[in-house]
This record gives sequence, structure tokens and C-alpha cells, in this order.
Amino acid sequence: MRASPPSFDSVHFRTALGRFATGVTIVTAEDAAGQPVGLTVSSFNSVSLDPPLVLWSLSRGSSSLAAFEQCERYVIHVLSASQLALASRFARGITPERFRDVALTRAPGGAPMLDAPCAAWFECRNRSRYAEGDHIILVGQVEHCAHTPAMPLVYHAGGFDLTPAPQP
Repeated sequence: MRASPPSFDSVHFRTALGRFATGVTIVTAEDAAGQPVGLTVSSFNSVSLDPPLVLWSLSRGSSSLAAFEQCERYVIHVLSASQLALASRFARGITPERFRDVALTRAPGGAPMLDAPCAAWFECRNRSRYAEGDHIILVGQVEHCAHTPAMPLVYHAGGFDLTPAPQP
């Protein structure tokens, strides 16, 4: 059975999706020339505990698409509430400028990662990709991860939620 055509336009749909709060991540990898690539992503989610799988999606029009389709590993950084400037930086501009004056290190499996304390990070083997609509869904098998007690940065209704979280 086929789906009916939508009864709404893309602006209405995007606004409705914005009612769901999401965490904010930066995903980093290397391109075929060994240069770092990275961008801000809010479409991150868990898939499976056994094996440990996560997913995220990337626009088919992204200038970073070829690098993420071809890389062996990437790192997903769950940003902390104090990393709004970093999220904004990686959400705009071209990739080389995103990394200017940003310290990098290597995850245990060799993927480039931000040398900044995030709420969590996941180094993933680039397991599979699925073309759906105007995005590519990337599934990563988590090989290494770590977390801190930091509160995550949250994106909601078209902007960042900077409301202080209650302290435990």
C-alpha cells in the first residue's frame, strides 16, 4: 500500500519535527586525502545494544558526504551544554575553517576526534549506509566510547535550549 501525499508543506513539517528536542553532536572523520572533516548533526540515535549500533543522517547535498561514505571510521561527539560555540562553528562555513585552532587527537581506533571534553563520544566503524529521501542514513558499529557527567547541549524548536538543567 502506498502512502498518501502529505497534507502539509515542508515548512509545516519542519516546525512539527522541531517540537522534538534532540541532542547536538559533531561528527568527525578523515577524507580520502587524510584531511579532517566534520559537521554538527542533531539526527543521532541508538539502534542496538548487541551489537552496539548508532545511526545519524546526512543530507545528500552535504559537501562532506563523499568523505563520510568512504571513511572507515568516524567519531560522534555528544556536545555538552557549554559547547554552543563549537556546535555553531561546525554548523556553518567550509570544513577547513571549522578546524582552524581546534585541537584534535585520535580515538583508539585511529579516527580524528575533538580534543575537548564532551558529554560523550563514540568511535564507530562505518558499517552501512541507506539512501532515504534527501538524506543518507549512516549506521555505525561502536568500537569505543566514553562519557562524562556533563549535561548535553539540546536543540529544540529551531534553536538551542540554554535553560539551565536542575542540578542533582
